Amino acid sequence: MTEHPHHGAQAHQDEAVLVELLDLDAEVLGSYLDQMTGWAAEHARVVPRTVVDVGAGTGTGSRALARRFPASDVVAIDRSALMLERIRAAALEQGLADRLRVVQADLDDAWPEIGPVDGGVDIVWAALSLHEVTDPDRVFRDIYAALDPGGLLVVIEMDALPRFLPDDVGLGRPGLESRLHGAAGQANGNVHPDWRPHLERAGFAIVEQRTFALEVSPAPSTGRYAHAYLSHLRSALDGRLTAEDRITLDHLLADDNQDGLMRRRDLTVRGSRTAWAARRP
Repeated sequence: MTEHPHHGAQAHQDEAVLVELLDLDAEVLGSYLDQMTGWAAEHARVVPRTVVDVGAGTGTGSRALARRFPASDVVAIDRSALMLERIRAAALEQGLADRLRVVQADLDDAWPEIGPVDGGVDIVWAALSLHEVTDPDRVFRDIYAALDPGGLLVVIEMDALPRFLPDDVGLGRPGLESRLHGAAGQANGNVHPDWRPHLERAGFAIVEQRTFALEVSPAPSTGRYAHAYLSHLRSALDGRLTAEDRITLDHLLADDNQDGLMRRRDLTVRGSRTAWAARRP
């Protein structure tokens, strides 16, 4: 997944933050990604020859798909050259360069030419990406046309922002994280629509809709993930927080505080994601 880019130095800074978040998300929630690709494999009618990852970000999903389908070629599509360069480097490092390639494209412009594929596209994977396109109905039609008959589209969206903190962090008023999420929703939100009617309008047959509950107990990466995510949220909500909540959040983010995020032992990662499996008849 990548967000809409801005221009200049701010764009590079935003991308760098997003890269860190995506890498930590993969590190902390990797086992759930394997579960989701396994669910996709259950619905695949054939051993896929070509799998396309739409909005591939840093390529976590692309690499998971390559592991899940070891006989398949994987095409990672993203608008960001920085993201695609990271995918190339990781594919080379992990011995996947011969069957994982990248295509730079903005789906708001058009469906890209993905180059030669052996017999067509069997699976399209779109994780945390389609809620950002300007005209999702057109993109769904494009994906439908790109898939072979019987091909599978898997769409995954985050149901809500991830939660890390207990209700009472021992500072300020209880319920800090709920108020942060409420402010984020008022600012711009990350709420996805119900994709079922969009999929059906494009001609897809819904195979299954499933919710994956996510919960990860404290682990070495949990503090870094919480720190990166809440730092990003703190920046996004500048001017929207009460003075008390801003002070509490800044205290949690400070590296030198004993009860700061990097030193706490009561952090978990909680959330859920909804997935749709849809087939081109």
